[in-house]
Amino acid sequence: GDRPGMLCSFKISTAWSCAWCLNPQADNCFSTGLTRRVLVTNVVTGHRQTFGTSSDVLAQQFATQTPVLYNGCRSGEIFSIDVRQRNRKGQSWKAIRLFHDSAVTSIHLLEAEHYLMAADMAGKIKLWDLRTAKCVKEYKGHHNEYAILPLHVNEEEGLLTAVGQDCYTRIWSLQDAHLLRTIPSPYPSSKDAIPSVVFSSRLGGSRGVPGLLMAVKQDLYHFSYN
Repeated sequence: GDRPGMLCSFKISTAWSCAWCLNPQADNCFSTGLTRRVLVTNVVTGHRQTFGTSSDVLAQQFATQTPVLYNGCRSGEIFSIDVRQRNRKGQSWKAIRLFHDSAVTSIHLLEAEHYLMAADMAGKIKLWDLRTAKCVKEYKGHHNEYAILPLHVNEEEGLLTAVGQDCYTRIWSLQDAHLLRTIPSPYPSSKDAIPSVVFSSRLGGSRGVPGLLMAVKQDLYHFSYN
């Protein structure tokens, strides 16, 4: 009939996060962050790998150059999994391990995949060098107490954008972590009116110009980038 077709359907309970793998070595797989475990599913074969964790997995992203999955946890731990390896007991399969003092709510791999941006529920945004497992920059001013809020990274323009729980949109320089602009919400601050934003170098298509779109409740706002 006129109902849209569904390629596959998986029943997964209590999922906190999800990520699709775009690496050719595991491009049929997606991961789900659950309560104290990570579930990697092959959508073609239905085969599943389970990795037990000590905490809920709130944020996930696959690398594209290697079939490696990065996970951010409620405990503040960030760890990576190479999905090519078989299940192992314990946590010896964890490769890179990083630590925040609060629950990690968002992670973002930079394009070269040597650096990982992570935000937590204490409002900290840190840039980690994955080669040394050290924090190299901290982007200050973000506000969060308990919400899962995304990070938006635009490497072409060298910008980091995040909306805080206080409903302020903040834009930082990726290069030096300087806070460039703070944009208040057109609505009074409330937990059900946190703006959603997207920054594009070419809004409206290939000939478009850089700008920020902000959606709050039923309204859509545009901020030009100069």
